Amino acid sequence: MFKVKNLTLLIIAAAVWLAAGVNIARIGIEEYALGYVNVINLVLSVVVGVVFWFMAFYKLTVKHTKRIAGYGDERQLFVKFFDVRSFVIMAVMMSGGIAIRALHLLPDVFIAVFYTGLGSALALAGLVFAVNFFRVRKGAFAACVSE
Repeated sequence: MFKVKNLTLLIIAAAVWLAAGVNIARIGIEEYALGYVNVINLVLSVVVGVVFWFMAFYKLTVKHTKRIAGYGDERQLFVKFFDVRSFVIMAVMMSGGIAIRALHLLPDVFIAVFYTGLGSALALAGLVFAVNFFRVRKGAFAACVSE
């Protein structure tokens, strides 16, 4: 009942990552609108995004695409677009982000810079999952998991 084709997992991953990324970037951009737009902050947002992309999210897109493509034709439970470790990391990150904002643990300028960079990297991961879906579907599996 809740099982989907393995490639559908890549589209689910794309949608989840893209939605999360856009939402987090939106929060950062809203904070920027409070008067924090300047060259240094924008450069810092780019640095945050690049660091998260290359240190974590790119590797995760490769790892999860390999795992999903390796399932073969067998249908999988729709939540298997992530492994357990990734769900735990996601829960910790979400809880931490909500706590930081709700309790005002960090200044608004930090939220603007960090969330914009992080959200952009997350959204890029979503787009990569979508591209990988089409590549795997076309049989170009090696092109989307090369490191």
